[in-house]
Amino acid sequence: MPICEFAFPGPLRDRLVEAVLSGAKTSTTGLLADYEHEGTPLAEVGERSVVIDSQGKPVAIIEVTDVSVVPLAEVDLAHAVDEGEGYATVEQWRAGHERFWHGEEMRAALGDPEFTVDDATPVILERFRLVVDLR
Repeated sequence: MPICEFAFPGPLRDRLVEAVLSGAKTSTTGLLADYEHEGTPLAEVGERSVVIDSQGKPVAIIEVTDVSVVPLAEVDLAHAVDEGEGYATVEQWRAGHERFWHGEEMRAALGDPEFTVDDATPVILERFRLVVDLR
């Protein structure tokens, strides 16, 4: 079964994993550029993966329920709220994601120290459900 990693190991991943396990997080957003850089295919509806924590320990199995690729400007409030990070507006969601995507770790992962996003940047919106809590 494929591995699912939210963010990079550390406090953010730990918060996101807890949100998945509590049921608060049922969506996530990724950069199409990241998938292309890594050569990773997009998830497909029905695909299951193992969520790992910051120590690499399997903590859950999730199943993809929807996948779409849209320009960043088209992310809606329902998706932002379903990310389970406490965002009340799309603007808050976008500001938080831009901080992450413009961060040193993401720019290093993409091999582009100048990487930036704008309204047209393609993002992957993925919805999922918790199938098994492995804790």
